[in-house]
Formats: sequence, C-alpha cells, structure tokens
Amino acid sequence: MIKVGEYNNLKVAREVDFGVYLDDGGEGILLPKRFAPKGVAAGDEVNVFLYHDGEERLIATTQKPKGILGDIVKLRCISVTNQGAFLDNGLMKDLFVPKSKQQQGMIPNGEYLVKIYLDEQTGRLAATEKIEPFLSNEGLTVKKLEVVDLVVYRRTDIGYVCIINNKHTGVLHHNEIYRNITVGDRFTGFIKKIYPEDKSSDLRYRIDVSSGKPGYNRVEDETEKILRLLKEHDGFLPYHDKSDPEEIYSFFGMSKKTFKMTTGNLYKQRKISFENNGIKLAQA
Repeated sequence: MIKVGEYNNLKVAREVDFGVYLDDGGEGILLPKRFAPKGVAAGDEVNVFLYHDGEERLIATTQKPKGILGDIVKLRCISVTNQGAFLDNGLMKDLFVPKSKQQQGMIPNGEYLVKIYLDEQTGRLAATEKIEPFLSNEGLTVKKLEVVDLVVYRRTDIGYVCIINNKHTGVLHHNEIYRNITVGDRFTGFIKKIYPEDKSSDLRYRIDVSSGKPGYNRVEDETEKILRLLKEHDGFLPYHDKSDPEEIYSFFGMSKKTFKMTTGNLYKQRKISFENNGIKLAQA
C-alpha cells in the first residue's frame, strides 16, 4: 500500500527522459531524474518519500525531509499568506500550516514546533502548532527504563515538558539537564519513573524522563568514548570530579554523574589513572 508522507520501497516500472515511474498498481508515480539514483533501471527497487508537488500531483523523491507523517519537529517559516504559512521541511515544496492550526500567528524566519499530519479532505501533508490533542498519558506505550525519543515541548518551574515518542509527555527535571536546551530540541532519553495519577474516572500517568541511556548501559556506552578521546589527546584530558558539569557535558556529551561512574569503572580496570588536574591513559 502506498503511504503518503512516509518512506516507501517501490519498484521502477518504466524509464522516461525526465525520470522514472514507480509501480503503485496504477499509472505510476514519477521520481524526477534529478532525484533518481544513478544507473537505476526498470525492475530496481528504490526507497523514496512520497508527497504532493506544487501542482498537487503525488510525486516521489530521494530527498530526506526534516519530518515525516506523525513527526513533531521544529521548522522555519518561509512565507505567510492570508490562508496560512509555509515551513521549510527540506523538500522542493514547503509544508503548509493553515491559519486555523496556528497558535498566535507565524512570521517569516520564525521557528515553530509543529506536528505533521495528513489533511483528510485533500490527502496532502500539512502541519499544526496545536499539538496537545495528539498527546495522551492514558494507555501508555512505554515502560520504566525504556529508551525513547524526546522532543523539548515547553519550560516549567521544575524543568522541561518533553514529548515522548511523539505520543506522551514527561518532565525532564532541571537536575537532569547538563547543557543548554531549547524548545524543539530532539535527543535520546529514557523513562525514569512512572506515577499513576487518578483523575475523575480516567487513569492517567505522570512520567519523569532523563537524557541518555539508563544505568550501567550508559556507562558501558561511554567507556569507549572516553578511551578514544584520551588517545586523541595524547593520553591526557583536563577533566576530573571537580570539573564544572557543563564543561563535562560540552566535551564528552554526558552528565558529570555518568562521567564519574565511567572513569571510576575505567580506574578499577586500571585503564586510566587520576591526576591532580585530570585523567590519564594508563601505559599498556
């Protein structure tokens, strides 16, 4: 089945001067020559993204959009009309946001967090700033310690509300943040805690999230990174347990807690030594 707004694996049905037509069970979908893989021929299978072009024809491309159907992404506004705004999604045709789907109006060059959806009337991709109706913490699809995709949604007094896997919301507390983040940032995290919360007749859940990966898996993932960085810097790095957490995150891409756990593990394995002003790679 053809899926608009998503990646599809389709076979080349026939070649023409201006590209190739892909088999959709009908007349075919054009993959323009400029986007067709070099040497592609009838019978070959190609992975393409399907959307409607400026003339509202279904078309294929090997370009990689910034977001696909169902994604929640931060995109830049290109232009504004009386009917709505157009956002840069990395394709030849910009993504339309109807005026009724905007929060306070969009302006050119502004960046906005939107959800990409399929308009039921036209069958075309569109976007909306009104994300809340698509999110729910009832009937969770995640569990504790599960690795998830996080998108920063909004700031609160206790941290940031993050969107989990484009479906749920969770709180990333200030003490779990080790670098500057802004609305729309996307990164990997995990489910730290889940709290049942009974409101009226519906059972909802509060979720706490953390960045990175859980527990000792995170330490194991970061071990090779620290050893590699030591080798790339002549066996010494000026970071230790008194270093500023933001400096550690900026250089290693990990929290100070993870850094201390990982270096402690490496020290026990006699792979590094602790110096007064940093860590040193042990002599083989």
